[in-house]
Amino acid sequence: MKKLVLFLTIMFMTMSYGQEKQIPLININGEGKVKVAPDQVCISATVETKGNNAKDVKKQNDEKMDAVLKFIKKMNVPTADFKTKQVALNPQYDYEKKKTSYNATQTVEIVLKDLTKYDELMEGLVQQGINRIDKVSFESSKLLQLQSDARKLAMKDAKAKAEDYVSVLGQKVGKAFVISDNSQIYHPQPMYAAMRMKESSDTMGASNETLAIGEIEITANVSVSFVLE
Repeated sequence: MKKLVLFLTIMFMTMSYGQEKQIPLININGEGKVKVAPDQVCISATVETKGNNAKDVKKQNDEKMDAVLKFIKKMNVPTADFKTKQVALNPQYDYEKKKTSYNATQTVEIVLKDLTKYDELMEGLVQQGINRIDKVSFESSKLLQLQSDARKLAMKDAKAKAEDYVSVLGQKVGKAFVISDNSQIYHPQPMYAAMRMKESSDTMGASNETLAIGEIEITANVSVSFVLE
């Protein structure tokens, strides 16, 4: 009986202590967005050749890729900004004809930091043997700084919302008690403007505008618990 009384007494004291130490909080979500025009583009391009002789298929593929790499260098793209990403030679068996053919691929990834050369580069890649464009991604070289800016805006947004809520209660927003970053992994995705015809006064001299890079939007989301004062 004494043990039961002692247990209940300790339990009551623990509950009372917990209630006395309870901190009044307000939980708020904040969002920050930064928009910026991309200043570089990442291109993943592939040379693909097919045939019945593995050696010939590989040779043709190597020759085309050699021409592609020489063209990239001719465009004055720094060596550090392009690299071979994948090389493959795969047999493909045709069960109906009972023959084996071969498919060779080589993929090069290029980071182009001068967007004025985009059209010339893409046209030249195709002329030199590229027959598959796997990815074109417009990006910003200042991504880390832009992500930091978006996070700061998200925190400011959370605090502003908290102040709005408590302003009618005669209370104040105190220090942040808990901060959670809910931002998703960033994948650069430019918001493309519609391609349009750039017309001069002489319609016969009109030229196509093929690149409309738009803007990249970087978003940060946070959850913040503020102490109420």
